[in-house]
Amino acid sequence: MSSAHSAVPTAGSVPSPTSPASSSPAVASPTITELLDFVRRTARDEALIASLPLDPEGRTWIRLDGPGGSEAWLIGWPPGTGTGWHDHADSIGAFTTAAGALKEHSLAVRLPTDGWKTLELTDGVDRSRELAAGQGRAFGQNHVHEVLNESEDVHAVSVHAYYPPLPRIRRFSRTGAVLRLEQTESPEDWQ
Repeated sequence: MSSAHSAVPTAGSVPSPTSPASSSPAVASPTITELLDFVRRTARDEALIASLPLDPEGRTWIRLDGPGGSEAWLIGWPPGTGTGWHDHADSIGAFTTAAGALKEHSLAVRLPTDGWKTLELTDGVDRSRELAAGQGRAFGQNHVHEVLNESEDVHAVSVHAYYPPLPRIRRFSRTGAVLRLEQTESPEDWQ
């Protein structure tokens, strides 16, 4: 992510719930259901949604406090923007559209976690869903998708949560059935 509105912590700045550096008692890791409940509840906070500065050309975001030490974001999507194909490594996650509409394209296949650069996808692995305001979804580890605001004139806003906080993001390019690993980013790359 690159925006004037980013507030990304440095690696290790968010102690794990059981970390000795943490002064609070151990907290149970949030479940996928708890992450989905959090993003849905947060997406209904009209004052928070209205507080997000919207840029006509690039995505904007605000870091939020997620449940149980999770990483959470409020993200603004100008018309015609998207993420490109990516995954969230070993993190589980959830997101909900708070305003406008988003489209998610995903792959219903588990990819190898390491050791490959190019894969040929089989027929029938592509999934697409429209997520209007109030609609969201949760996903498990290594979920590969892209999220888009296909509107020509309306911003979209969404809430996202991940646990554990994102250790890395793999970015992919796709041509037909061929998926190619292009880059692996770590939290240091998002600053």
